[in-house]
This record gives sequence, C-alpha cells and structure tokens, in this order.
Amino acid sequence: MTTGTSIIFHGIGTPERALEPDEAPYWLSVSQFEYALDRIAQAPDPDHFTITFDDGNLSDYSIALPALAARNLRGRFFVLTDRIGQVGSLDVEHLHTLRDAGMTIGSHGIAHTAWPALDDAALVEELCASRAELEKICGHPVTEAGIPFGRYDARVLRALRDAGYTAAWSSDGGNWRANSFLRPRTSLRGDMSTHEMNATLSGQMPPLRRLRRALGMSRRRWMTTG
Repeated sequence: MTTGTSIIFHGIGTPERALEPDEAPYWLSVSQFEYALDRIAQAPDPDHFTITFDDGNLSDYSIALPALAARNLRGRFFVLTDRIGQVGSLDVEHLHTLRDAGMTIGSHGIAHTAWPALDDAALVEELCASRAELEKICGHPVTEAGIPFGRYDARVLRALRDAGYTAAWSSDGGNWRANSFLRPRTSLRGDMSTHEMNATLSGQMPPLRRLRRALGMSRRRWMTTG
C-alpha cells in the first residue's frame, strides 16, 4: 500500500503574536524552513511528502506560501478559527489567497485546546462550528482536520467521522498509508540539528520507536479518556 511522510510546521521566522507556553521550540527560522522545503523539492519523489501547517499563523501566508510556490509544492493549512483576523494570524483574505493558490484548508478547531479533555457537546461544537466557518470562508467543503497537540482517543476519532471529516492528521510520527483516516505527522522544530531534521525528512524510524508508536496509536484508537 502506498505510504507517505507528513511534516508539520507551526511558525516560521519572528512570531507576531504572544506565544503559548512551550510553543517557542516549534518555530523555525526562515533558513531552517527553506532548507526543509529544498530537501523535499529535491527528493526523488516530492509527492511522497505531505507538508502541513498548524495554528493559522501569519507566517503561513507571508513566508510559507511564496516559498512553496517557488518550489512548486503544495501544503495543507489547519486553521484555528478563533484566531482568524487576530494579530499575527491569518485573516479571511489570506485564506482566500491560500485557497486560490491550490492549498488545502482544514480545521484545527476553534480554540487551541486538547479535544479529549472536552465534554461531548463542546467537542461537537469545536469540530462542527470551526468546519462551518471555514467552509463559509472558502466556499467549498472542508474535510480534513489537524488534531491539536496530536491528542486523540476513540471518542475524538468517532466525533471527527460523525462531523464529516475524511482525514484526521495526528502527531504520532512516521509514515502514513494512503486512504487511511488517521494520518500521522512529524513536527520539525527549531531546536533540531541538521542531522535530526534530515532524519525526520527521511521518514525512517528506529524499530523500537516504530513499535512503541504502533502500540500507542492502537491504544489511543480504542481508549476514551474524556
């Protein structure tokens, strides 16, 4: 079965909003970001990679979009709808530009909150209201979600399916299989060395870590924590 490697970017360059606790290490310098894109663009099969962005930071538009276009790459942008139009975040016109450039727009929820911690009503609101707002902005169905913090359980996955999503992108690391609903991703961080970044982009994972990842994903698929 066809597999792919999916990468998460969060922020690029100098943040233009106040960061959440522990968020800073996930911001890359412009040079780190461009290095990663160059590695992907120069790979034997660039389509093997899925490039994703979480949170809806302004750098998605001001830095990522032109860099992707220059390399003929596409990205998936998972947006927090509560931040649309806020300082340092994407606004409606930015989303229109991303859409018109052939990028995929998906939901990251309303607020940046861990979905397993929400009660049923709040979880449905987080998934459905964010999707409805993005569909109104984009003018087409929004069918993919990026899971905040990569935290999910069986109840979250069931709610995502019930809300009409066809793909849920986690942060489990490693490769994902085509046509799968749950699709693992790996974050690139600003505190990574070049060697660590190259290893992540290679999609390779030590056997013991791969086993632990598989067990963890299986456990979360069946457990309900909220």
